[in-house]
This record gives sequence, structure tokens and C-alpha cells, in this order.
Amino acid sequence: MIIDQLTRTIQLKICYFGPALSGKTTSIKALFNHFGKKDRVLSIDSSIRRTLFFDYGTINFENQQWHLKIHLYSTTGQDFYIITRPVTLQAIDGIIFIADSQQDVYYRNLTSWNELCNYFEDAIINLPKLIAFNKQDLPDKFSPAVFLENINYFKFKNIDFKKTIALSSEGILDCFEEILSLVFKHLYKSQIVAALQ
Repeated sequence: MIIDQLTRTIQLKICYFGPALSGKTTSIKALFNHFGKKDRVLSIDSSIRRTLFFDYGTINFENQQWHLKIHLYSTTGQDFYIITRPVTLQAIDGIIFIADSQQDVYYRNLTSWNELCNYFEDAIINLPKLIAFNKQDLPDKFSPAVFLENINYFKFKNIDFKKTIALSSEGILDCFEEILSLVFKHLYKSQIVAALQ
């Protein structure tokens, strides 16, 4: 989080993370499409339309007192570019973990979640995070409850989960609103936001 008292600007960084082909790019593009900014997402794609490094875009809100600038990133899911993931995750305020709900990729979700936890070690406990169980329109899905039990969901703070269908934008805005809620609750508890009022 960056707070500029002179310009009355607050900047946040939110990152979409998850296994390859889980729907990170589709999710971030669906969110920008909702705000009428479909062409404002920058992507570096390979020749087969896979994210090489990250997707990036900014969404702005303002009231009479403050300007809120939210920087949104998605990490690459391809393991060939794994070195870019920790760089993209630096200085984030919240994470939306996109899980692929198909049964046959269940363990790829677990591997990706464990990788995420390893980057942050103990800090992951308090970092605001939301798990989006994507591809709910497809058959043969695993139960979110099983995944949550496997990751020991209740040991984490500042966490929630939703179900999404990124292709049709279902649940995408809910995820965005919920991660912002988690981020601001976390910042309020740390007295950062309280000091701005």
C-alpha cells in the first residue's frame, strides 16, 4: 500500500495467482470488462495465447477526499516462467487465488497453493486472500470443502472463498469486492486506514 497525503491518493496492489489454465487472465479481463475497461488490461502472451509474465491493469475510484488506485496483476501459470512469480507478488496487499474446479486438476491447485504459501511463509496467515473456485459450469468438479480442509483453511486469517465462472463473469465482481473488503479490514486493524480518517 502506498499513501500519498499530498495528492490524497491510496494505491493498492492485488494479484491473481493459481495453476496454469485455471482462469486468471480470463478473470482479470472479465473484471475490467465490467468496469468498461476491456482494453485496459496489458498482457504479454505467447504465440498460443498463454501468459508469459503477467497481466496488468489499474482501476480507479475516487470520492471528495481520496483517490483510490488499484493495481491488478495476474501471475503466469506456466512453470517455465516460475521465476517471474515471486517478483510479481512483491509488495502486494491481497491475493485472489484462482482454483480450477475440475477434478482431474485437483492436485495442481494444491501444488500452486503450497507454492504461494512458501513465498510468504508465516506472513501468508494474515495476508488478505480469497479463493475463487472457478469453472463451476463444468462437470466433474471437486468439492470446495475438501480443498479447504486439505489446506487447513481455518488456520488462516483474512480469508474467504467464492465460486466463479470467469467466462461468463459470474462471481468475478463479488471476488473483487470481497478482497477489497478483506484488505481494508486488515489495514484498519493495523491502524493505517484509521489514521487517514
